[in-house]
Amino acid sequence: MSTKFRAYAVSAKRQSLQPFEFDPGPLGAEQVEIHVSHCGICHSDLSMIDNEWGQTAYPLVPGHEVVGNVVAAGDQVKNVRVGDRVGLGWFAGSCLACPQCLAGDHNLCAHAEQTIVSRHGGFADRVRCHWAWAIPLPAALDTDSSGPLFCGGITVFNPIIQCGVKPTDRVGVIGIGGLGHLALQFLNKWGCEVCAFTSSDAKREEALKLGAHRVVNSRDRAQLQQITGSLDFILSTVNVPLDWSAILGALAPKGRLHLVGAVLEPLSIAAFALIGAQKSVSGSPLGSPATTAKMLAFCARHGIRPQIEKFPMSRVNEALDHLRAGKARYRIVLENDLR
Repeated sequence: MSTKFRAYAVSAKRQSLQPFEFDPGPLGAEQVEIHVSHCGICHSDLSMIDNEWGQTAYPLVPGHEVVGNVVAAGDQVKNVRVGDRVGLGWFAGSCLACPQCLAGDHNLCAHAEQTIVSRHGGFADRVRCHWAWAIPLPAALDTDSSGPLFCGGITVFNPIIQCGVKPTDRVGVIGIGGLGHLALQFLNKWGCEVCAFTSSDAKREEALKLGAHRVVNSRDRAQLQQITGSLDFILSTVNVPLDWSAILGALAPKGRLHLVGAVLEPLSIAAFALIGAQKSVSGSPLGSPATTAKMLAFCARHGIRPQIEKFPMSRVNEALDHLRAGKARYRIVLENDLR
């Protein structure tokens, strides 16, 4: 097997991706090597390409929604073996020894290895990770569309578990995109009464088909006032500022606004908007390996799958432009055609 990985990489901020080869070095004792079949494109890939978070090391091979088969395994690998179909998301490793890892919260490990931070990701023919983060894919889930579950999917499924969302809760989802369209499906099958918030009236019917019971315009204060005090939990998947005071007003007493969208601007929230009705604001990253496996089982049981558009990996720049233009419905997946 060749030691060279073939990939597409960006060499500077906002540049196009170009063919790239690199030597990953020796396979670690606890690492697996995955032959990439498909890789989803997440908005976080754009953020890393453009260095919006100030942590990009160039050249960068993006891609952290990988599905493929294990083709090599170190001699200390457990749980997965060569030939297994697995997925890999934002995290590629964790220390396994800190209090967070020992408590099962590997995603909160201070020393976690991130798949496209200071290492190369899944816009490639192969990618590596620690075996604990190579999550086996249930047989009922297809290879083509499952990649987005390993970032977009687990990002919105994790809060359902962590925040104790109940089937009797009335829940809002802000943003019907790559994350939000999965959140609607999860929460509907979880048993919740689901309200979709969108700034695009064109997405109203689609949101209802995906599982929303009601749709309101997130930028229309009159529509927001109609649901004042009615929601137990609101999940925000957007990365743009909103009228947070009006959003908080939609929460019932003890309600929670939970953020998974990376809004770069500080949130402007009055203390009394939280104090009077004991409301709260929180956030979370992706989930642990155990929570990811639980999400995959839930998807298999209920027939949940991302809605995708497919591009060959050789047309990655066209696919990225499609995402930048806001045209993706609702997740783009690259098919590996590297030769």
